[in-house]
Amino acid sequence: MPMILQKFKMPLIFTMAIIFFWSCATIQMGPRINALEEKIIEEGSGPGKVLLIDVDGPISNRPKKTLTGFDSETGMVDRIREILKKADEDKNIKGILLRINSPGGTVTSSDIIYHEIKSFKERHNLKVYVSVVDIAASGGYYVAMSGDTIIMHPTSLTGSIGVLAMKVNLKGLMGKVGVEWEMVKSADKKDFMSPFRPLSKEERELFQETIDRYYERFVEVVVLNRRQLDIEAVRKLADGRIYDARQALNNQLIDSIGYLQDAIELIKKELNQPGLQVVTYGRPGDYKSNFYSLLESPNAINLINLDMGLNLNQLSPQFLYLWGQ
Repeated sequence: MPMILQKFKMPLIFTMAIIFFWSCATIQMGPRINALEEKIIEEGSGPGKVLLIDVDGPISNRPKKTLTGFDSETGMVDRIREILKKADEDKNIKGILLRINSPGGTVTSSDIIYHEIKSFKERHNLKVYVSVVDIAASGGYYVAMSGDTIIMHPTSLTGSIGVLAMKVNLKGLMGKVGVEWEMVKSADKKDFMSPFRPLSKEERELFQETIDRYYERFVEVVVLNRRQLDIEAVRKLADGRIYDARQALNNQLIDSIGYLQDAIELIKKELNQPGLQVVTYGRPGDYKSNFYSLLESPNAINLINLDMGLNLNQLSPQFLYLWGQ
């Protein structure tokens, strides 16, 4: 018996050690999201900096995913808050350049980003400049309202001031496949946005009231930040249409037409600091060769894991400041 115990003593100790360390260890199964680091994209002769922040793509706080389903980047709201928190610690930042290329997104995410940028510039008493690249529609334009000056690329689009929301009605489809959906609820309107039945007339009116309130919020934000426009002028422009650069300038939705480099030169001129360097914050390994490079590396485009909106979460209605849905 002692010989048997001696024979199994070392394997037993080894096994127990593995179990112990396994229970204590945290295994990183997916890609690690590293802390932001500063990247210089235009050298300057002095310590002062212009911080370039990208608002690129649909505005939401949904994290970016890898093919295997792990988070590869935080959601846009969290990322911009992280950027601004890091910028809070750098006293050499003299201005913000917000580069927008977005058709809009959710009402709440658009409003949070707008609020966070406005709060940052008020804390530090500095200006925010907006450069519109390709498109700043609906929620993209809403975020642009956090800026003091809006410069729009000659071939960009903006506007689409308004709100939309969609509700899926699967009742007909369910009937065709022989599936019935039963609901037990505490009150008549508890399931009024259910995808398994149509809206009643009263429910549609309630839905429209919410849409109208979010629309009024959008109009108020534009009036507050485009002081050359009164509320009636904004209402006339805010019928959901989009505007090209010349139309936007004529309607006073923007301040000038120009390229990203023009925006940078304007910042240096208005701040009377020609030696400003231009920096951005990105993850280690992010690709950034020039002003027009996006923060994602060239091979990060994922054509397979496209979000087509066909998951169960998307069956719930969302209120959107969005163009082109």
